[in-house]
Parts: sequence; C-alpha cells; structure tokens
Amino acid sequence: MALSKIDQRLLAHLQSDGRATFVELSAAAHLSAPQCLRRVRQLEADGVIRRYAALADPQKLGLGVSAFVSLSIDREKFTEVRAFEKTICRFPEVLECYTVSGDFDYMLKVVARDLKDLSQFLTDGLMQIPGVAGVRSTICLEEVKPLSPVPVTIDSRRSSSST
Repeated sequence: MALSKIDQRLLAHLQSDGRATFVELSAAAHLSAPQCLRRVRQLEADGVIRRYAALADPQKLGLGVSAFVSLSIDREKFTEVRAFEKTICRFPEVLECYTVSGDFDYMLKVVARDLKDLSQFLTDGLMQIPGVAGVRSTICLEEVKPLSPVPVTIDSRRSSSST
C-alpha cells in the first residue's frame, strides 16, 4: 500500500509516540487536527495501524531471560496445524510466533524469569504439546535493537554500505 507523505509522517509519529494527541500529530504532519483525525481513522480502517499498546520492559517485570525458540512439528500433525498454533498462542511466555522456512516450522520469542524457568517452560510446556518433533532454543545475551517501528518508507537509493 502506497502512503502519502502526510500519512507517512502521521504513522512515523504515532509509532514513536502512540499517545500523541491530534494537536501534536497535526503539528508533525502540518495539517489541522480534524484532518489528522480523519487520516488516522482511515489508516486504522485500512488495517495499516493494527492496534495501540504500551510496551512494558520485561526486565522491570522480573523477566530476565529472552530466547528465540525454533520448533518443528511432526508431519502427520500438519492436518491439525491451526489447533497447534492456538495452543502455542495460549502460553503467556510466548511473545511472538512466526511460521518460518528452513529446518524448523516455527520461530518463537519467549521470556522467562531465569534459565531454570525457561527450561521448565520448554520441558513442561512446549515439548508436551502433541506433535512437537523438535525444539531448539537460543538465549538472547543483549537486546541491541528491541521492538522497533516499522519503516514507513525505505529509501531504495541507500547503498548497502551506508550506515
């Protein structure tokens, strides 16, 4: 979907400050507040803006371990894949879940209080789901670029060597 420059400015501003008022948005987009409201509502209706949320710091909530978990399922269970996905999504430890190509079928982003809790979650939670064929976890040592806004424009002229 191609966005106008104004919609790009609105979206970029909202991604950096989801609590921005329409007065603040109008200053950022150089529009009146009612025009901003109309455009934001249209972005919401078009599904460009999925939802609004407050992002909590996992560390401050006692969740000191983040991991990426690669998971594969038995080929015989592919007929029940949607039920399998619903089960995965019920675990509060699973922040994100993606189907992926390669050696595994899913990639999960998981949080836990510590390594022992992560191990318990993997063993007593994920590996107990019928159809799980394999699990491999990778512990995150440090977040370098945590959850980031989606780029509203990507400059195709930028070379791969520029930073």
